[in-house]
Amino acid sequence: MSTREYDLIVIGAGPVGENVADRAVRGGLTAAIVESELVGGECSYWACMPSKALLRAPAALRAARDVAGAAEAVNGGVDVAAVLARRDRMVHDYQDTSQVEWLQGAGIDLVRGHGRLSAEREVTVEAADGSTTVLRARHAVAVCTGSAALLPDIPGLRDAAPWTSREATGVTDVPSSLVVLGGGVVGVEMATAFTAFGTDVTVIARSSLLSGLEGFAGEAVQKSLTSAGATVRTGVGVTGVERSDGGVTVSLDDGSSVRAEEILVATGRVPRTEDVGLDVIGQKAGAWIEVDDTLRVPGSEWLYAVGDVNHRALLTHQGKYQARIAGDVIARRATSTDVDTSPWGPLAATADHAAVPQVVFTEPEVAAVGHTEASARAAGIDVKIVDYDLSWVAGASTHSDRYEGMSRAIIDAERGVLVGATFVGPDVAELLHAATIAIVGEVPLHRLWHAVPAYPTVSEVWLRWLESAGL
Repeated sequence: MSTREYDLIVIGAGPVGENVADRAVRGGLTAAIVESELVGGECSYWACMPSKALLRAPAALRAARDVAGAAEAVNGGVDVAAVLARRDRMVHDYQDTSQVEWLQGAGIDLVRGHGRLSAEREVTVEAADGSTTVLRARHAVAVCTGSAALLPDIPGLRDAAPWTSREATGVTDVPSSLVVLGGGVVGVEMATAFTAFGTDVTVIARSSLLSGLEGFAGEAVQKSLTSAGATVRTGVGVTGVERSDGGVTVSLDDGSSVRAEEILVATGRVPRTEDVGLDVIGQKAGAWIEVDDTLRVPGSEWLYAVGDVNHRALLTHQGKYQARIAGDVIARRATSTDVDTSPWGPLAATADHAAVPQVVFTEPEVAAVGHTEASARAAGIDVKIVDYDLSWVAGASTHSDRYEGMSRAIIDAERGVLVGATFVGPDVAELLHAATIAIVGEVPLHRLWHAVPAYPTVSEVWLRWLESAGL
């Protein structure tokens, strides 16, 4: 057993852990990062990057087919083999050499193995060969182990060897049929991709699709999936799953059943904290870790939990935002007792509460930030809703011959500022950041009159929002 000492120990070398360590090192500290799998984490190899690689070719093909002059040049469907080959390039053939080189260049030490909290400011790492290394932190330990797919307690499900997002994004042989359990982001994105690959897809969801977003978003995605050939069944639950030769049979609570070659479970996430030593801080193994806005665990002077494990916003970009703040906070607290952590300051993750952006890369795309109408009303905000059909904007007609889309602005009428926005339509992801800036900056609506959208672009929806709001 060997022992090493650093200012900061980070457990988990995904994008969140990497950013915590990097910011701390930039702040003058020493840092080691512990990883039991691939440096780069879930997003790089099994989530964001490979899933978007699978979705991009169908989206590009759709865009071409929707514009006269380009549509005539399209003479086939998606080349699945080429898509999978591109996916492999995107994930560097599941090799983390370049990520390790980045760590080295950033001055961060890598310790491979499974890390567990073993005492205050101490992490014990067990390597694949059984050897152990004790890492001691002078200032802080950050748990950045992310989340894993939730497997609900459905009779027969585990025995059926279901796919999770990892198997779906890493697919090598596309199945002829696939049943997807869950109507959230992972479920609808993978349903979109596999339907485009020619798979017979059935989506089963207890409630509506994308139920956490505005209702019209899920409705548009369901309409698109159905038009593409998928079957979507909402309002039904699963009572059992059985695998036999040739596939799986999924029994539903309405007495019907669905049979498919493979089954994908996309019903939520659980924290990867089952075996990180939470008992050291008196918490239950497998639990989400509560933190304050500096990402520090309440009651502790040394422990931080950043990214999915704290359950604030299970999104890579939001985890990286938290990581930058946590790394800076750790470095600042190591050298000063006077640390300003006031809201919207550089050392507080205030956006987690008010301005979390997300994009669902389906057909059509869904992009949202801040409040929905329901969450704004639940928060007691004096809400003014502005809906506008994106196809009415001049830029939509030049973008596509068959543009269909919708948008909603959530306005705090008392303060005269935007607090939420949702866009649904082709390529609306690139509309989102302007809304995020408006919400974070609390820009008065009357000032937005002077942010003139270029013509003809879909961004002219901002002008139509203001006109519809009566300004």
